[in-house]
Amino acid sequence: MIVIVGGGISGLALGHHLAAHSAEFLLLEASARPGGVIRSGRVEGHLLEWGPQRARLTEGFRKLVTELGLGGELISSPPGLPLFVYRSGRLRLVPFSALAFLRSDIIGWRAKLRLALEPLTAPPRDDESVAGLFTRKIGREAYENLVGPLYGGLYASDPEDMVVGLSLRHVLREFGLSRSLLLPLLRRGGRIDPPDACSFREGMQLLPAALASRHCERIRYGSAVREVRRAGHGFTVITDGEAIAAKQVVLTAPAPDTAAQLAGLAPAAAERLRRLNYNPLAVVHLLAETRLRGLGYQVSFAEPLATRGVTWNDSLFGRTGVYTAYLGGARRAEVVARSDASLGELAVAEFQLATGYEARTLSVERERMPAWDRSWAALSGLELPPGLHICANWESRPGIPGRLLQAKRLAAKLASAG
Repeated sequence: MIVIVGGGISGLALGHHLAAHSAEFLLLEASARPGGVIRSGRVEGHLLEWGPQRARLTEGFRKLVTELGLGGELISSPPGLPLFVYRSGRLRLVPFSALAFLRSDIIGWRAKLRLALEPLTAPPRDDESVAGLFTRKIGREAYENLVGPLYGGLYASDPEDMVVGLSLRHVLREFGLSRSLLLPLLRRGGRIDPPDACSFREGMQLLPAALASRHCERIRYGSAVREVRRAGHGFTVITDGEAIAAKQVVLTAPAPDTAAQLAGLAPAAAERLRRLNYNPLAVVHLLAETRLRGLGYQVSFAEPLATRGVTWNDSLFGRTGVYTAYLGGARRAEVVARSDASLGELAVAEFQLATGYEARTLSVERERMPAWDRSWAALSGLELPPGLHICANWESRPGIPGRLLQAKRLAAKLASAG
């Protein structure tokens, strides 16, 4: 039997695909609900997301939604919604085509002319920082006001602390980028067309809930895994109440929890996982009556704001008046230690500064995000006992579509191993 430790989206998707291969598995979840960081709920009647605000409607995501019978609950953002960056006192449109870029005021003309030199610059090096790469390739102004906020915002990280070989190389490979970042884009017509943003009528939690419901007989809640031990050619998984025999074990929990579970069985691997940094992030839901229309905005690295970005749930999915602000992260980690009241006041003030609209606080929560920074060098040379596997957002492919793809691939591998 395969034991899956953790009932977040990675563990649930893995179980779903194992079931498709008719593989026997048991999923152990420490809490009383499925979903991990994906959590939806209502405050004052308003639907809020704590965790991912949306997913991208990739082919794999759409297929899973269809399999689960959730097609009628799926909602997509209106086509063509703009994205903004706050810079020098106002929101500026992020261009998604070469023509829009030339017309944009997100950077000045000198910075635009500087981009013409990009194809002549040296290719990315695995040992350079992500900030160093982007600055070298496209110039400081384009990095601080466009690429840095958009890329760093994915991880709440500072690209100065991220290394190309550890956090960016897989992205470059996926998009077919080698020496030049711009020429392949221009050959494709100069447009960037990401899959549509999507969610569900009652929030993102509907997806893990549906997966859990489909495989409920193979899931145990309130089963915190304390330790994994070697037992002959397999393992024994120790919870507070029982010892479970397993032929193979898949660990999907956050790195600190996984390190604790591995401490006795693989102490060297556990020590490596303890080195991984997580960025503190405050999630502040705001209620505001505005005329804003778009996906939201990120904040230029040249600005001193504590806000990293704001998602406009109002125009994204018709969740009237709801805006989700993210504060802190690697660049302003200290603000997350403030009280809820202070964080709410800060989010409201900076939202008004950027948009001109007043708001009030609905909810304040805190998260910790895998940083994918220099500490990820600890994963180089990570060795696990045969039969032990990891399927987690700190190990590969963050983001819901990425998690689904990794889970599907691992399920096929485990099923073929018998």
